[in-house]
Amino acid sequence: MDCKERLERYLRDNSVPFELQHHPLAYTAQAVAESEHVPGRLVAKVVMVLADGRLTMLALPAPARVDLARAAAAMGAKEVRLAHEEEFRAAFGDCQIGAMPPFGNLYGVPTFVERSLAEDESIIFQAGTHTDTIRVAYKDYDRVVKPVVAEFAHGTRAGTY
Repeated sequence: MDCKERLERYLRDNSVPFELQHHPLAYTAQAVAESEHVPGRLVAKVVMVLADGRLTMLALPAPARVDLARAAAAMGAKEVRLAHEEEFRAAFGDCQIGAMPPFGNLYGVPTFVERSLAEDESIIFQAGTHTDTIRVAYKDYDRVVKPVVAEFAHGTRAGTY
């Protein structure tokens, strides 16, 4: 089972309504937003970090950037750094690299969500491929993933980046 199938099954099993969209090949969350004609702030991108050596998933709006010092404070970690692809590739073996959905719970990885994403009604994210996205209500996402909501990014709202 690939990532998209796994994710769809998980959402169905948890009674989460979702919309699956197919779009032209896009490698960045901002390019996904453009191809789907939605504001970048509604598209969640995933950034993998190592927090005190532990693989951790951060989900934030497409145009935003991770502030590692704020991320460390939010996680109660002494050291947080961006993870290298070879450090997380194996954990997400059923996903295309760089297209992981913000569902760390499905992979045994803690998930943190930038507070600004939690303020929107819905969330759009890559579904394990560079050509598919899923949109769900944020309240449903929160219910099934149970991410830690924190402030760890810059440029999270329109006009601030």
